[in-house]
Amino acid sequence: MKKILIADDNLQITKVLSEFAKKEGFEPVVAQDGDTALSLFQSDTYAVLLLDVMMPGMDGFSLCREIRRTSNVPIIMITARSEDYERIMGLDIGADDYIVKPFSGGEVMARVRAILRRVENGAAPGSKARTITIDTLTISLDDATVTLNGQPIALTRKELEILYTLAENRGKLFSRDTLLSLLWGYDYYGDNRTVDSHVKRLRAKLDVLPHPTWQIKTIWGMGYKLEVASHES
Repeated sequence: MKKILIADDNLQITKVLSEFAKKEGFEPVVAQDGDTALSLFQSDTYAVLLLDVMMPGMDGFSLCREIRRTSNVPIIMITARSEDYERIMGLDIGADDYIVKPFSGGEVMARVRAILRRVENGAAPGSKARTITIDTLTISLDDATVTLNGQPIALTRKELEILYTLAENRGKLFSRDTLLSLLWGYDYYGDNRTVDSHVKRLRAKLDVLPHPTWQIKTIWGMGYKLEVASHES
């Protein structure tokens, strides 16, 4: 049975989310502060994490940053606030989705299902391997790994998905809104500046090593594309 980690200091919320998680076939594991949540995460494997922003000890944003150092596990941030800057911040540091209190348990589980569909799509036994190679760049969506010049590049899940999408459709221009819809889902009503933030960090990580045969190119006012040198097949 897949486990879901629920980190929130509100006992009523953790009880409700636990009951809905059980109905969805998950085994819920509850933490009431950020430090406990990190310890639980480091000692087990989870299908998805639900992290409250305001918790005793390590807050949800700090916890998300720490987890993203080593893992691409799907993360949904939960908060009582609705300010745009907090939602954008959560997504920019690596969260996959963001939900504002008050909410229904059914809505949260719908978000969980949507994220897991995007993560697991095409990963069933016998499905086509989702690996792309461009010169010395290799991207594996199934293994959540990227290597460049033989060296591993640590990316967040969203950075990986952006790179894979652009590489799979090399030469094709994607607008910010299109990338939001494809990678964050129809239920994300976000500022498309979050795409710019993810691409900026993605470039910074890739540019540590030389890759003269391809580049992620910005088409100002329009979007992004991965452009490959004409001699590259």
